Amino acid sequence: MTPERIKELKLFANTARRHIVEDTHAAKSGHPGGSLGAIDYMTYLYNEEMRVDPKNPQDPDRDRFVLSKGHCAPGLYAVLGQLGFFPEEDLITLRKVGSYLQGHPNMNTTPGVDFSTGSLGQGYSAACGMANAAKLMKKDINVYALLGDGEIEEGLVWEASEYAAHYKLDNLCIAVDINGLQIDGSTKDVMNMEPIDEKFEAFGFNVIKIKGADYNELEKAFAFFHACRDSGKPTVILMTTVKGNGVSYMENQAGWHGKGPNDEECAKALAEIDAVRRMIESGEESGTAYPASFSLTFRTDADGAAH
Repeated sequence: MTPERIKELKLFANTARRHIVEDTHAAKSGHPGGSLGAIDYMTYLYNEEMRVDPKNPQDPDRDRFVLSKGHCAPGLYAVLGQLGFFPEEDLITLRKVGSYLQGHPNMNTTPGVDFSTGSLGQGYSAACGMANAAKLMKKDINVYALLGDGEIEEGLVWEASEYAAHYKLDNLCIAVDINGLQIDGSTKDVMNMEPIDEKFEAFGFNVIKIKGADYNELEKAFAFFHACRDSGKPTVILMTTVKGNGVSYMENQAGWHGKGPNDEECAKALAEIDAVRRMIESGEESGTAYPASFSLTFRTDADGAAH
């Protein structure tokens, strides 16, 4: 991927981060932390990977995306709005009475949303059904889903994984957002699911590990998915992220799982986001998009590649 294209994607994600903060501030509620952490993945997915058309959101031959961690709707809406699925100025109506942009995605009201989600684990199951349906109809459709690392504590996730492997859903690519936090605190304290990679491998998945805010690594992850497209096995991208990425006081803080910033907090966040934008535009911003507070570790192979 060229530096120029990475710059364009970073600017897109920066605008999305601004919307996430503004919209959850206006709503006085919502889920900014996870949305900020996953926005680089969704930016890459919709701009580089998925075959979708904002002018024809119900195209029967489009790829599908299920936001299984549905509380990160502010991030998904910020992407869809920028791409033109609906007017970008409507993003500020998040969670307002009468708005079609509610706290969790609704496929019946929001253009570009492929499945209604909220109850964790259920969106992933629906994605498995979509992938199997595409195979039965012999359609060249890829299905993507984003899960949280707290979400995979749900037994339903592993039932769906069993289904995906049994029916050889190699057109299914799920991503697990591993930020190490959930509403009750550390995922390792609430329910330690490690080793996540070995669990998915045991269920019959192709597994790749990346840093989820690095666009070069995202490109490699989806190239890996396409290389495995005829393997008879589903693919999982295990991506380490930072909850609240891009807003210093939200980073790695479980308390920002589900609340909107107040006036002072919003102003501080927007100032930081705008400062990063100026750095991106001037070429001064670092290539990884990870904050100084990033402290999660990766196992590496002999070549130094992150797993």
